Amino acid sequence: MTIKNLTSILFITTSLTLLALSITTPVNAANKDLTQEIIIKSKRQSADLKNKIASYLDNVSISQGSISIVADIVQVYSNTNKKTGEKNDTYLAKGKPAIFEQQLEDGSFISLQANEIKYQPDQNTITVSGNAQVKQAGSKVTGDVITYNTLSEKLEAQSNNNESVTTILQPAQIKAQQDGELH
Repeated sequence: MTIKNLTSILFITTSLTLLALSITTPVNAANKDLTQEIIIKSKRQSADLKNKIASYLDNVSISQGSISIVADIVQVYSNTNKKTGEKNDTYLAKGKPAIFEQQLEDGSFISLQANEIKYQPDQNTITVSGNAQVKQAGSKVTGDVITYNTLSEKLEAQSNNNESVTTILQPAQIKAQQDGELH
């Protein structure tokens, strides 16, 4: 069995496990957060108005509803869709680690952390890379690159050629979550 095949099997297993544990109504949490104001705090800030890039440096914290981003540096790239005229922002956070957290519909939290986080609210995606990990309900997935869809709550994890994606499940918390879903 090749490493590529093993990585594919681990990815499918991890995806199916996380899909089975996922919450079925995430839309309200994601949409509610995106209608809230964005608050950005940092020690220093700068802007390149011509290229529409804002940079926030040193002890950066960003919050929007239950969404929280903490990093050493965050750059916000603003683009306007030429067809629709809609403004789209991409947040690129770097840190040791940079952390993204959001409260889910059931009140639990998901936490993503890595050396780099790319958050694209208009596409409902977060991509964490470099020592990436996701924690939810006591369980954890680690890999080199993890992509998470905030709307569907689907996760895809992959690692470098010589490493594997690792999933650690906490049976007591899984059982409690399943018991809660049955009632």
